[in-house]
Amino acid sequence: MSAQAWCAFELAGGQYGVELARVQEVLRPQPVTRLPLAPPAIAGLLNLRGRIVPVVDPCVVLERGAAPDREHGGIVVVHGADGPVALLVDAIGDVRRAGTDTAAPVLPAADAAERTTAPLVTATFALDDRLLDVLDLDRLLARAFARPLPGVPS
Repeated sequence: MSAQAWCAFELAGGQYGVELARVQEVLRPQPVTRLPLAPPAIAGLLNLRGRIVPVVDPCVVLERGAAPDREHGGIVVVHGADGPVALLVDAIGDVRRAGTDTAAPVLPAADAAERTTAPLVTATFALDDRLLDVLDLDRLLARAFARPLPGVPS
């Protein structure tokens, strides 16, 4: 069994992480082209060496509001189901590994029934100075690209 590792980053004052195996690369802030009529969590498109990549604002999906200024943040490019997807983050963190950087999970991964109420965080780990919420990347991206139905609150 391979050790679990996460790419950590900051969003709206919280520490989050995604599976390191799903991370393609980490970038400095890049110009993002707005996309009219896109779902609210889609910040736009990014030209990544000639490939057009959708840019997701995880703060919108996590209902923490869009960050007003991310010129000092970063971008984490991850492997999505249909290709690369860029995540806007407030600050890039370190690689965190289970057992070396983290204690046992404070909140273990939820079972399938519990994930309907809290599906975006799979586990929470206690770090030296804060908690690390590990995101379910597939669920986060599915929510980001979902269009809200008219008249139905999201």
